[in-house]
Amino acid sequence: MSLSVLVLGGSGFVGRALCEQLVRRFGAGVRITVPTRRLRHAQAVKSLPGVTVVQADVFRDLPALVPGHDAVVNLIAILQGSAAAFEHVHVELPRRLAAALPAAGVRRLVHVSALGVDAQAPSRYLRSKAAGEAVLQVATQTSALDLTVLRPSLVVGAGDRSVNLFAALQASFPLMPLAGANAQLQPVWVQDLARALVEVLVRREASGQTYEIAGPRVLTLAELVRLAGQVAGHARPVLPLPG
Repeated sequence: MSLSVLVLGGSGFVGRALCEQLVRRFGAGVRITVPTRRLRHAQAVKSLPGVTVVQADVFRDLPALVPGHDAVVNLIAILQGSAAAFEHVHVELPRRLAAALPAAGVRRLVHVSALGVDAQAPSRYLRSKAAGEAVLQVATQTSALDLTVLRPSLVVGAGDRSVNLFAALQASFPLMPLAGANAQLQPVWVQDLARALVEVLVRREASGQTYEIAGPRVLTLAELVRLAGQVAGHARPVLPLPG
């Protein structure tokens, strides 16, 4: 089987794992295009066989990037920013994808959202992710878009921006003040998420589906922070903060 995939966000944390898993699964049968605004950000995937890194602005150059691929995977997201920034990345980009894919004759889109998305969620991140999903679901009703949505829990692994941050903070401070210490999480390993992405790309029954992706263990945020400190060798007492 051969496959040609455009991976938006392919130079990021999840994108690197996805590129590795695609190469592992298909070998010489895969062709992966990874656009990036700065070529140096994609050094980790540039050396993988079958990966082509191109310098491009995804928002501006999307109509030129999509043609010639069998599928597009959208991993682009931000965790912080203004309301306008969340709207631009999480809603406007899906809107442009919904237009660019049918125009290029490409049907298959795998979109990575987030666990807990809701139009009434307390965070801009989750509200904007919900709005982006809604844009794509509407597009499936008016075009030939073949959509699968993945909603992962907190993604962890080498190079993540959560567990590694907790570990680094404990290296610097004598204790860890923590808001939401009792919040429950079900972290998923980045390589498991990448394997799930590969599976939905190749399985026809994944078309039109939404999958929630989580790991096997439920942890409170405090337990996750303690675990990060223990693994890094400098565990600190956790000080839960009031709501």
